[in-house]
Amino acid sequence: MATADEAHDAESAPDAYRDLLERSEKLTNLRMASMSLGWDQRVMMPEGGTPARAGQLSTISGVSHDLLVDDEVGEWLAELSSAELSDEQAAVVREIRREYERSADVPADLIERLAAHQAESQQVWQEAKADDDFGHFAPALEELADLHRQRARAIDPDTNPYRVLYQDAQPYLPLETVEDIFDELRDGLVPLIEAIEEDGRELPSVFRDPEYTYDEDDQMALSQEVVDLLGYPEEHGRLDTAPHPFMSGNQFDARITTRFKEDDPIDALTATIHEFGHASYQLGLPKEEYGNPLGESRSSGVHESQSRFWENHVGRTKPFWELFLPRVKEQFPHLEDVTVDEAYAAVNRIYPENVIRVEADELTYHLHIILRCEIGRAFVEGDLEVSEIPEVWNEKMDEYLGVRPETDAEGCLQDTHWSARFAAFHGYTIGSVLAAQIDATIREDLDVDGLVREGEFEPIWEWLTEHVHRYGQRYPTEELIEVATGEPLTADYFLEYVESKYGELYDLDDY
Repeated sequence: MATADEAHDAESAPDAYRDLLERSEKLTNLRMASMSLGWDQRVMMPEGGTPARAGQLSTISGVSHDLLVDDEVGEWLAELSSAELSDEQAAVVREIRREYERSADVPADLIERLAAHQAESQQVWQEAKADDDFGHFAPALEELADLHRQRARAIDPDTNPYRVLYQDAQPYLPLETVEDIFDELRDGLVPLIEAIEEDGRELPSVFRDPEYTYDEDDQMALSQEVVDLLGYPEEHGRLDTAPHPFMSGNQFDARITTRFKEDDPIDALTATIHEFGHASYQLGLPKEEYGNPLGESRSSGVHESQSRFWENHVGRTKPFWELFLPRVKEQFPHLEDVTVDEAYAAVNRIYPENVIRVEADELTYHLHIILRCEIGRAFVEGDLEVSEIPEVWNEKMDEYLGVRPETDAEGCLQDTHWSARFAAFHGYTIGSVLAAQIDATIREDLDVDGLVREGEFEPIWEWLTEHVHRYGQRYPTEELIEVATGEPLTADYFLEYVESKYGELYDLDDY
C-alpha cells in the first residue's frame, strides 16, 4: 500500500502538510479501532461486557480528540492557509480544517463522557427494546440529548443545536435543500400512496405464508449466496447478524450484518443487499488514501445512495428476480410454483400498515424518515419532552401512515440510532433520491438490466467506483453529486422513477 505521503507527493509539499497527514493517519487508526469495538459490541460481545467497552471507547475518543485539537494542528493549518497545494492536497486540508474547527472548542471530558454514554446507552436500548420498556431507556436518552446539545453549543453557540448536529452527517448539503426535497416528496408520495390504496390492483405476497416458518440457517445461506453473487469479497468482509442491520469498516475490512423474520425471507434478503451496498462504497474507496480524507466516504446521504441503489435499483428489479428466483426456490422448495412476475410484484408491494422503518416499502419508507426528523428536531430543540416521545411518535404514525404501533418496541424504540447520534435520519431519504439520480445516469452508459439479468455485477460496481467511490472526500457533497451525475441534487428522478414503476405495478391510470 502506498503511504499517504507517496499518494500526495509529500516530497514537494510543505512540512506542515506532511505533519498533518501523519496526524490524520493516527486519527484514522484510532477511529477504526473504535469502529471495530463498536461492531463487536453490537454483534459478538457478551452482554456483561458493556462497562469495560464503555471505558475503552471513551478513552479512544478522548485520545483522538486531544490529537485533533492539539496546538500543533492549528499551527499546521494556519501555515497551510497560504501554501501552494494541489487540488487533492487542498481537499485534505479543507476536510481536516473543518473537523478541527468543529472540535477545537469542545471540552475533552465532554467527548469522553459522550462516547462512554453512547456505549452504555446501546446496551440499555437493546434491553429496553427487548422488554418493550421505553421508561428504561428514557433517562439514557435524555442524558444523550443533553450531551449532544452541550457539544453543539461548544461548536457554535450562535446556531440552532439541531442544525449543528445535522452538519455532522451532511456536511456541505444545506438543511434548507433537504427540507425542500422533503416537501417535494411529501407532495408526490402521499397522493401516489393514496391512489395505490384506493385504486391499485392487489399485488401478491407470495413469500409471506402464515403456515410456513423460514429457518434462520436457510435464510443466512440465502443471504450469503446473494452477497457472493454480487461480488462481496470474503477476504475483505464478513456477514453476521445484529438486532439492527448495519455496515462497519473501511476499504480493507467492510463488514455487514442482517437479521431474520421467520415469516418473510425477503426482509433479510433486501437488508443484506442494502448493507452490501454500503460495503461496496467502503471497499471502493482508494486503498492508497487510507488514513486521510481522500480515503473516507463523503457523507451519510452519499453512503445511503449506494445501499439504496443496490437494494432498490438492482435487488427489486424484474431482471434480478429472473436471475435469483431459481436460487430462492432451491433454498425454499415450497416456493417452486412462484413466477418471476409474482416475485417481482411481491418484493415491491407496499405495506402502509407496516410500522417498522427497516421493513418499510420503497414508498412509505420516506414518511417514516420525515416523522423521525420532525420528532428528533423537536426533542433536540427542547420542544418535546422525552416522556412525550412515545405518544407523539404514535400520533405521527397515525397521521402519516394510518397506523399506530401496538408497542414501543415497534414504535419509538425500533431504531438503534437514538443511542448513536441525533439529526442523522435525513441521509436515508437523500440517499434514495440520489440513488435514483445515479441510476438514471449509469443507464446512459451501461445496460444495467442486461447485466443484472446475466449476473454481471462487476461493471456496475466499477462504474460506481469510478464516478463516486474513488473521490473519497475530494469534493464537497453538492459538487460530488454534480461530478457523478452531471447536475445538482434533485428529487425529479426519484419521483419519476416511483411514479412510473408503481403506476405500472398497480395498474394506475393516472400514473
